[in-house]
Formats: sequence, C-alpha cells, structure tokens
Amino acid sequence: MKHLEDTPWWICDPEDTNYCTYSDTDSIYMHAEPLLRFRHSNFDEMSASEKDDALESIAMDYEKIVTNSYDKLATDCFNAKGKHRLEMKTECVIRSAYFRATRRYAQWITKQEGIVKESLDVKGLEFKKANFPPVLGKFFHKTLVDVLKGAEQSEIDNRVKEFKKQILDGSIQLTELGNPTSVKTLNKYTERKARAGEMFTVVAKGAPAAVRAVIRYNDLLRFWGLSNKHSLITQGDKVKWIYLKPNPYQIDAIAFLDWDLPEKIRTFIEQNADRKKIFESILLNKLEGFYNDLGWTLNLNPYKEMFFKF
Repeated sequence: MKHLEDTPWWICDPEDTNYCTYSDTDSIYMHAEPLLRFRHSNFDEMSASEKDDALESIAMDYEKIVTNSYDKLATDCFNAKGKHRLEMKTECVIRSAYFRATRRYAQWITKQEGIVKESLDVKGLEFKKANFPPVLGKFFHKTLVDVLKGAEQSEIDNRVKEFKKQILDGSIQLTELGNPTSVKTLNKYTERKARAGEMFTVVAKGAPAAVRAVIRYNDLLRFWGLSNKHSLITQGDKVKWIYLKPNPYQIDAIAFLDWDLPEKIRTFIEQNADRKKIFESILLNKLEGFYNDLGWTLNLNPYKEMFFKF
C-alpha cells in the first residue's frame, strides 16, 4: 500500500508516523491496522468479517469526533454561529487497496455506508484505458484482484511466466493482442500517396506509430490488389495495430480492422508479428511498475541469477 509522498503539516508533523494512505478532493483514506491492533489483542485470530466490523466501529467513532470539531471550524473560519451543515461521513470499509498515484487506484470494498458488499473499485489504472488490449487488461485485472486478496508473489510470478509463454508461443491470437485505437489524424500525416510504380505512401514526420501502421495497411491492401474487395481504413475508424519483426517490406507496425481482415494480410501479420515486443512494450512495463510498488522484483529469466551470482 503506497502512502502519501508529501504529508501536509495539518495532517501530521514530519517526525510523526503518517497513517494517511491517500486523499483526494473530498475524501481521506486512513491506514487503521495499528488502531485495530491496539483495540483488539486478538486481532490476528479475528476473521476477515470481524475485522471489517471492528474497522467500521472505529470509523464511526472518529466520524463523531470530527463532526463535533466542525462546530469550532464553522464559527472560527466561516462565522457561522449556531447551526451548520458540516459533517463527516464514513464512506466505506476497505479490506485492502493499491494506490498508484492521484486518481489512479484500486480498492477492495467490503462495506459501503453500512451495507456489506464485495466490490473492486478501480480508477485510472492503465489497464482500464481504451487503448489497452482487452486480453492483457483482463490478465492484469485478475492479477490485481488476487494481490489485493492476499496472493503470494510466487503465485503471481508463475502466472506472469505462463501468460508470457502463451503470448510468445501463439496460444493467444494476434487479433486479441492488437492495440485498440481510433484513427483521428490519418489525413494530417499522409504527405503523399503512392504513385504509379510505388508501393508506399510518404508519411509525414512525427506521425504516431498507430497512424503509420494504418497507412502501411492501406498500402499493402492496394499493392496486393485487395482494395476492391476489402475496406481501406479511413479517418475515424476504430482499429487495432501491432508491432512487426524485420520483414521484406520494412514495415515496423501494421493496423487492421477486426471485422474485415483479408486472409493474405492475416497470414503476413501472423508470420511477422513481434510477439516479444508486444509483451514487453505493452504489458511488461506496467507489471514492473506494479511489482515495484509492492516492493517485489519481477524476474522472468530463471537463469539470470545463475549467470550473475558471484
């Protein structure tokens, strides 16, 4: 669980222990285990639901204390003598959570406004974004859930290694590994279309990888005489794109339409897709950041320590 990197003076002094795990505009999240252990000598023997109930009891006690302090706040800061509407409210009980950065977190909620529930609340994490391949997002989501529910590093390590193997050996179809995106700047970066006798369009400098991938797909479609039977990708289309290994056409990435992929281009993609780069550029760096936050080390090479241990 990550803690605030900079603790404001009104939360606690620099030399004090900081129990404020995360805060945003109107909420504050406190690490309550020390209080729970102080109140309950049998904390380690308590069931998970008993710990949830005990945590909710502490939260309700502090809700009353903070709400009472608002009387002074209303008078001193807002000159609102008498009645006011300021109050503290306990929002939820979180059994475990992962805070990556501001507005980027996941929390396992077991009680919300007094109601028992089981839900994972995820905000802003990379695997939830629309341009993240769903099959990779599903894997990351399950990994996150299991870590929040107490999975050991060895279990997660084995799962990552197995998933990498499935990507590299072709068990997962390439169409599932493509980066989803919407083509918004195709016209901007199409400098000059291929002339008679030429194969490739001239792409303007600074074109994003996805745009270059779309242009090269259209070039191949025309070059192989497939554009009369299959749709060219046009500006505004939703596509997927993937990295390629060195190939005779020197294309480093290619896009495609899920619903209209010519068999010849499908075969070209399957023969030349750079599955290793797909894993490393899309998923691996996200996993490394996740591992670092947990204080773990991600090592996918079982022989690395053998060669570098002296």
